[in-house]
Amino acid sequence: MTNSALFSPLTLRSMELSHRGWVSPMCQYSADPDTAPGVPNDWHLMHLGSFAVGGAGLILTEATAVNHQGMISPRDTGLYNDQQVQAWRRITDFIHSNGSAGAKAGVQLAHAGRKASAYWPFSEKSGSVPAADGGWTTVGPTNEAFGELAAPEAMTVADIGQVIEDFANSASRALDAGFDTIEIHGAHGYLLHQFRSPLVNTRTDEWGGDEAGRSKLTLDVIDAVRSRVPEDFPVLLRISASDWADGGIDVDSSVRLARMVKDRGIDLIDVSSGGAVANARMRIGPGYQTGFAEQIRREAGIPVGAVGLIGSADQAEHIVATGQADGVFIARAALRDPHWWQRAAFALGQTVPWAPQYERAAPRGSFQ
Repeated sequence: MTNSALFSPLTLRSMELSHRGWVSPMCQYSADPDTAPGVPNDWHLMHLGSFAVGGAGLILTEATAVNHQGMISPRDTGLYNDQQVQAWRRITDFIHSNGSAGAKAGVQLAHAGRKASAYWPFSEKSGSVPAADGGWTTVGPTNEAFGELAAPEAMTVADIGQVIEDFANSASRALDAGFDTIEIHGAHGYLLHQFRSPLVNTRTDEWGGDEAGRSKLTLDVIDAVRSRVPEDFPVLLRISASDWADGGIDVDSSVRLARMVKDRGIDLIDVSSGGAVANARMRIGPGYQTGFAEQIRREAGIPVGAVGLIGSADQAEHIVATGQADGVFIARAALRDPHWWQRAAFALGQTVPWAPQYERAAPRGSFQ
């Protein structure tokens, strides 16, 4: 049996990952906004639990709001009250008890900013949800809208301070909910990315202006989160490495950010891209973001995860073996096959244990 880079262990502070194939955050828009707003339910248990049974090494939740105003849609999950903590604890307990590869659980803490209060993708409607249907007024660095969504209110300094505190409070709740790590969502055109992008943030106070001012919210949120978790608790950061638009964030500015967040206690950067503006021209294809991850890893000297149309075992193995990333986040491929990691291990001549209830299905000669 040959050694596999993908199925080698990785340690981030106190979190020991059995391998480097992980579950990317995937919004499910399945919480009940009427009876239990922001509360994960049986769907989330099934969705995330299936990946644990299927051999994932690390499972990240969907974007989970730090306050109600930060939800992408009324059907998002949250982590800002005790009922949500208890519901998440049920899920993390299942992952820890049933992960065939010793899966760890991470929560992605997020605030959608001006992209909040939107209809979910499989709704019959689109755009911003009106107040009559359970929507709310959104906020952003300025009052400029994203695409066809409703215009937000420009955040005051007090508003910004409250959001930072909300991230910190959610970090404390993440510990109570049994999570092994936190990922701060600073990508995809949501609030932290909005402040970071010069295409969105045109403020002239300390929260805007030059690159340092536009990065301030991200750095302050990191500091606030780290202040609420133990020293040996790993904290991750997802970024959009490029806005895919002239005058926006590029990979060189993302390298500079990576160097700063490394010094603030970020243990791994989850490298994605896009989402800040509606007119971006993204060139999408298999592995289209791995070049960003590789440059950030090489020039900033920080562990990174790669994401974006990573589908096959050979592709994932190549990304890790060639040093483009320290691990890969799987999304669409995992939805197609919740046992992706066991299938990938078989293809690479490795072994990931199977749950005893499923052991009879473990492949012997072929994975059929």
